[in-house]
Amino acid sequence: MRKILYFGLILLFSFSVFAQEKATPVFVSGIDGYQSYRIPALIALPNGDLLAFGEGRVNNAADYGDIDIVMKRSSDGGKTWGKILVVADSEGLQIGNSAPVVDLTDPNFPNGRIFLFFNTGDNHEYEVRTGKGLREVWYKTSTDNGATWSEAVNITTHVHKPNQPDRNSNYNFKEDWRTYANLPGHAIQIQNGKYRGRIYVAANHSVGDPKNDWSDYTAHGFYSDDHGKTFQLSENVNFPGSNESTAVELDNNRLMMNSRNQRGDFKSRIISISDDGGETWAKTYIDKELIDPVNQGSTLLLEFRNEKAIIAFSNAADTEKRDNLTVKISDDSGESWTKSILIDKSPEGYKGDFIAYSDLVKIDENTIGILYERDNYSEIVFKAIEWRD
Repeated sequence: MRKILYFGLILLFSFSVFAQEKATPVFVSGIDGYQSYRIPALIALPNGDLLAFGEGRVNNAADYGDIDIVMKRSSDGGKTWGKILVVADSEGLQIGNSAPVVDLTDPNFPNGRIFLFFNTGDNHEYEVRTGKGLREVWYKTSTDNGATWSEAVNITTHVHKPNQPDRNSNYNFKEDWRTYANLPGHAIQIQNGKYRGRIYVAANHSVGDPKNDWSDYTAHGFYSDDHGKTFQLSENVNFPGSNESTAVELDNNRLMMNSRNQRGDFKSRIISISDDGGETWAKTYIDKELIDPVNQGSTLLLEFRNEKAIIAFSNAADTEKRDNLTVKISDDSGESWTKSILIDKSPEGYKGDFIAYSDLVKIDENTIGILYERDNYSEIVFKAIEWRD
């Protein structure tokens, strides 16, 4: 009984430490020329710098409008952040859904090359779902750790199947994909096995006319095995209503897709497992351990141990509202979740969404960084946490 009480006190103390640790503001609404910031993404560079990305919304917090992709850098593990940099500006159109990843296997760029995938849009999401608008897919690259960026490359014709022309060509796929979105959050590069070097971007799209239960949405992925020269589409996830997704590498050439259930008929995450690096899906199921209020989440590979992937997952672990930001750890490739770390939660009586979207990055062998939306979308903040016992 004394041992049980002792370990219970240790667990309570550790949660209190994490909950009380002060977060560092990165993007704050009303500062640096933007009325709102949303949709965080986070990567670590080979030199140890962290790059934080977000949507800088010029006039208000709405999902559609004059929106840029902005970035800040930290060279001290997230303790401080530098000046804001506009990475992508679509000249008044919607731009966002940042999905950054570092390509570390291209022999032409031995110091690494950053890919930043993103979407543009010319109408509100619902209007695009009705066929009155187009969402496109682009990427930029950087070979100097994010100091400068290339011109944008449009890959819409390779990874999207809209039933209308884009701004640069006249194609017609007749498959009637309509709205389209990358993750949001970091993309991945597979580190091991048969598909080592593959750049993989989780995504989702809608098909045909809008359905009241959101079942016109489905998740998918796209990938490149030649450092961005060409791209292929994965099979669609066989789960109507699967929406914003994140991918993580597993053991034995497997990959996990972790998706939001837009239908909201159950408040848990949708899991899809691929045996071929994300090309096809061997099984899809509901993970009831990962409760979710219909929100975004982030996954991260930490290491391999005993031939299993140790992975982390972050989200608003709540079935009623966007609150209780939690990181869960699995030591068996996501079959179970053995550790839960509370990162942040609302004070008593708080109204609104206290926390929402988040993204994870590995800082060192013991430390995870998390970038997340806080206090009813008024700021995007960063915390570093120790995950290992």
